[in-house]
This record gives sequence, C-alpha cells and structure tokens, in this order.
Amino acid sequence: MLIDVHAHYDDKQYNNDREEVIDKAKKSGVDIIINSGSNLKSSQRSSDLAKKYAFIYATAGVHPHDTERTPEDTINMLYELLKNPKVIAVGEIGLDYFRNFSNKETQKYWFKKQMDFVADVKYPVVIHNRDAHEDCLEMVKRYKDKVKGIFHCYAGSFEMAKELIKLGYMFSFGGVVTFANAKTCHEVIRNIALEHILLETDCPYLAPHPHRGSRNDSGYLHLIAQKIAELKNISVDEVIKKTGENAARCFGLK
Repeated sequence: MLIDVHAHYDDKQYNNDREEVIDKAKKSGVDIIINSGSNLKSSQRSSDLAKKYAFIYATAGVHPHDTERTPEDTINMLYELLKNPKVIAVGEIGLDYFRNFSNKETQKYWFKKQMDFVADVKYPVVIHNRDAHEDCLEMVKRYKDKVKGIFHCYAGSFEMAKELIKLGYMFSFGGVVTFANAKTCHEVIRNIALEHILLETDCPYLAPHPHRGSRNDSGYLHLIAQKIAELKNISVDEVIKKTGENAARCFGLK
C-alpha cells in the first residue's frame, strides 16, 4: 500500500479545491493518508476529514509553533479527540528552534506534557524536530519503553537516527529527499534499514523536485518513493510495499 503518513489537508491552502485535491490523490494510487493536527482546531478539522473520507486517518496534537497559545485544558481536549477511532496518533508535537514562534521553555513544557499524555493513552507519537536535535533526543529518552512513533520529515544525523532506532522510532521522509543539497538526509536513508522508513508529503508544504516551490499534495508521493529507491538501490515497488507495511505496523492500520 502507498501511504502518506503526514499531510495537512485541513490547511487553508486547500480551501478552494480540497475535495478535488483529495480525489486526485486517491486516483494517483495513494491508499491511505494520515492528516496531522497541529493545534486543537487543526486536530478537530483532521478528525472531521477522517470521518468524511474512508481512506483518511488523523492525528491530534499541538505543534511547537502553537504552544504559546495553548490553553491548560488542552490534554482534556485531546482525550476527546481520541474518542474518534480514526484518530490514530498524538501529534505533531515536539520542538522547533528554527522559527521560535514559541519560546523554548514553553515548547519544552508542552512537549513533556503531551509526551506524558502519550505514555498514558499508549498511542503512537508524531514528533516534529527542527534545529532541536539534542533536546528532542533527551526528551524521548525519558520515555524509553513508554512511547514510540515517528520523527516526521526527519532531518537529524545518522548517529541520532541510530539512537532513535534503539528507542523504537521510525522516520518519515518527504519532498526534501529529492533536493540535491539534502546530503545528510540521503546519508541516513542509505544507512538505515528500510524497515524504519515511512513516506510522507507534509503537504501543502515541501513539494518534491521538480515541483519545488509549488503547493504539494499526496499525488507526488511516488516521486519520494522513487528517490528512496534510487538511494537504496532497490525497486520502487519494494519501497512502496515495505513502507506501507511499516506504516500499518506503526499506526495499527489494517
């Protein structure tokens, strides 16, 4: 199965043609899309999309960019969202020191609070990590044997990846893998086993080459699979089959 494990079809960039773009993704051969929540409103919209479309699932969580505006009763709201059986993970949560839309201490506070929640409900976690490798690694180590999931749009080193694999994490890769300057990403993909790799688009962001700079969608997922196949010197079919199995195992999909 061809599975996009991280998309944002609730984003306002799709307000004028959301149904058409989702239909295009299905017709392109994408079997399952996991729409990721980035704050409480986005998580609710993701849950609603999952209810509307049989092949869409959702996650619920608060992205580090939104932690400054996060109410204290957020965890109760996340519990409510998880009552939808098609909300299958908590995320995206984590740390982002690149843009600093929320200060570091607030990000760390909500990262820990949501990791505590994940450990309690025992759902997979979807982690966002941008320029915060050391602090992210330190945080997930605290939850060894309690929390597992994925690092989406993985941009860390191969050394960090090895540590995360020991902790039971997988890595999803998107359009960045098709960029010529993504040397670190290419090194990681070449050197970790395919059983740890997932496919994502992060659409509408990070469209792959040759569509870089345009609005992204799951119809481009094949281009990411092709690049991973090239980097690992295997067939595209093998990449699609194995990453689909990985996603099913990680998120409990049938």
